[in-house]
Amino acid sequence: MDHSKLNLEELEALKLLRERIKSAKVPSSTLDKTVNIATWNIRHWGQKKRMRCSLHYLAEILNQFDLISVIELRRNVSELKYVLDLLGKYWEVVFSDYIQDRGGNKERIAYIYDTRAVQFTGMAAETDGPRKKNKTTGVYEPKFTWWRKPYMAAFKAGSFDFVALSVHIQWGTVAGRKKELEELAKWTKTFLKDEYRVDRDIILMGDFNIDSFDSDLYKAISQFGLKAPDAIVQSEFGSNLAANKRYDQILHHPNQTGSVFTNYGGVLDFYKGNYKALQPYKSLTKTRFTYELSDHLPLWVQLKIDTADEVLDQLIAKRKS
Repeated sequence: MDHSKLNLEELEALKLLRERIKSAKVPSSTLDKTVNIATWNIRHWGQKKRMRCSLHYLAEILNQFDLISVIELRRNVSELKYVLDLLGKYWEVVFSDYIQDRGGNKERIAYIYDTRAVQFTGMAAETDGPRKKNKTTGVYEPKFTWWRKPYMAAFKAGSFDFVALSVHIQWGTVAGRKKELEELAKWTKTFLKDEYRVDRDIILMGDFNIDSFDSDLYKAISQFGLKAPDAIVQSEFGSNLAANKRYDQILHHPNQTGSVFTNYGGVLDFYKGNYKALQPYKSLTKTRFTYELSDHLPLWVQLKIDTADEVLDQLIAKRKS
């Protein structure tokens, strides 16, 4: 990665950041064996111009993973393109359009991925809530809409095909959050029953605005069997800078994808309780710093993608039945 445009202070901060990245102990992925996936709410990325060094730091953090679901990407994607150039020719992105009203907050969702490890297989779409026909007008009208529609895309890594679905659940009110989570749980249940989906191995990621695994909000999303992988449940740290909230989640249905999750996962703490040690930020307030990097930490998990044995076992069991 070319950091030659950075000055001495920025380079020294980058070295410290790399030390913090190493302390997160994200294991290297192995071609056709494992991939590291992550979700990261990068605060209002594309709303206001960031320092150039911040884009280099974002690239270093993103480079630890093979597929990253990025939440809160805003209208202007020029800085995203700069980061992709830093990451190099093997990196690609697929992202959603934005909603112009205040509820949509002019946000996009993006999937940034390393094509050497993960391939986009062609399907990308926003999800719609259930509709019902109006008997008077004959028009199919939504029974429910999310503030920001979930965005899904299909990928292949090794022999594992899957659909990633990312969300940014409203902050709004607790009741509003719970309703969105309940509807998402229902939508996923229906998705899993539909044999004509591109793939029913679905992994949910993003900012769910859930405080803890004990909350009614987590119960709302997990009511039909979705759950966080053990590696994340057992992690000591949350994904906010104080590391005490579980706002961001990676969820799956164990009966569908349980075999692919390894025991590796957690958060990458670039903050370490001291942003001012990163010298370019020493004069900033904490709030201002969060608009340079973020007020969220990346949440990650490693997947085992060599599923050939499992597929063979399934075929044998099917022939015997």
